[in-house]
Amino acid sequence: MQSRSVQGFSVWKFRYGFFISSYMKTIDKKKQREKGKKKFLHYFKKGYPDQKYYAWERGYKWEAHLAWEEQLNKKEFKRLLEEKNYREIANRAVKIETKTNLLFSFEKMALRDGVKSEAGAKAFAEGLYNYVYGKGDMKKRFEAFTEVLANLPRKQTRVLTWPLQTVFGFIADPEHQIFMKPKVTKTAAEKYGYELNYTSRPNWETYQNLINFAEQIHKDTKELNPKDMIDLQSFIWVMGSDEYPD
Repeated sequence: MQSRSVQGFSVWKFRYGFFISSYMKTIDKKKQREKGKKKFLHYFKKGYPDQKYYAWERGYKWEAHLAWEEQLNKKEFKRLLEEKNYREIANRAVKIETKTNLLFSFEKMALRDGVKSEAGAKAFAEGLYNYVYGKGDMKKRFEAFTEVLANLPRKQTRVLTWPLQTVFGFIADPEHQIFMKPKVTKTAAEKYGYELNYTSRPNWETYQNLINFAEQIHKDTKELNPKDMIDLQSFIWVMGSDEYPD
């Protein structure tokens, strides 16, 4: 009887300990997330509607989206494809992105090198259209674009990076797609208590985790009135960038 009592107590102690550990982790995450929100509000007192926030973060990203809507909307993009004007598509995409600070200079250069040839421009244009406007499963479209970038002509720097994988989807469709800057995003996720499961090669699992991370931020900052992924990506940037000291 005594042995059973000891065993029962041990099981209870283990379960209680597990419960307390889980509870404390939940409390810690709430504290981390509240800290993240306070940091954002320290820089932008009125949240996402703050005029300083628009000037510093949202404005140039939204303007890039408007430029995309004007120059590479679905109808115009399709027309250029039908005319086999692949180089013009690549040039417009590069020009639109150039007005942002989203890519590093070596990534901009790698992309320009990758689309210089007719074959590179064709692969990029067709792959980008399918990624942004295709009708298939988003996972398959994402992975297909990964392979397009991986196979573009390369001079020095590889074209396949997380920023290049995600920047054009983000500019074209900020309602549903988000931009990934690895170092900043990993730092933000750690500070926020979110498991990103990051790997350096672009992949759907990590990207889906990033989308889920953004959705968690949307839930946690709902009262600050986020409009789209531009706002959520900007929150991540404020959380993780050295430009915004804690």
